[in-house]
Amino acid sequence: MAPILTFNGIHSFLSNFFCAEMVWDGIVWPSSEHAYQAAKTESREIRLKFSRMQSPVTVKRAGKTVPLREDWDAVKYDIMLEIVRAKFTQNPELRTKLFETGDAHLEEGNTWHDRTWGVCPPGSSNGLNYLGKILMTVRDELRAEVAK
Repeated sequence: MAPILTFNGIHSFLSNFFCAEMVWDGIVWPSSEHAYQAAKTESREIRLKFSRMQSPVTVKRAGKTVPLREDWDAVKYDIMLEIVRAKFTQNPELRTKLFETGDAHLEEGNTWHDRTWGVCPPGSSNGLNYLGKILMTVRDELRAEVAK
C-alpha cells in the first residue's frame, strides 16, 4: 500500500486537529490536540479551560503559553500515545478508517517545519515522525485486540 504522507483530505482524521470527541484524564476533549496541549500543565483549572476552547488552532497557540510541567520532555511521547490511543479506541468509525490504511507507512508531512512529530517537507523523511509512528503503533495494537 502506498505511504500516506500528509494528514489532510481523506486522511485528515489522522491529524490531531481533527475534531473527534474523546475522554482522557477524566475530561471530555473536542480533539486530541486539545488534550495534548492541556497535558503540558499539571493545573486542572488550565486543563479544563483548554477543554472548552473552540478550535485546535486556538488550543495550540494557548499551549505555547502555559507553564510546562517539570517532566514534560520525559513524558510527552507517552502522553501522546495515550491520547491517540483514546481517540481511536473511543471512536469506532475512526478506528475503522485507521484499519483501512492497511499497512501503509503513516507520515505527518507538513510545511510548518515540525520535524519532531512529522517531517518537512512532506515525503522527504526529514524528521522524526513521532505522530506517524504512534499512529502505526496504535493501529497495530487495535488490530491485535480485534484478532483475539
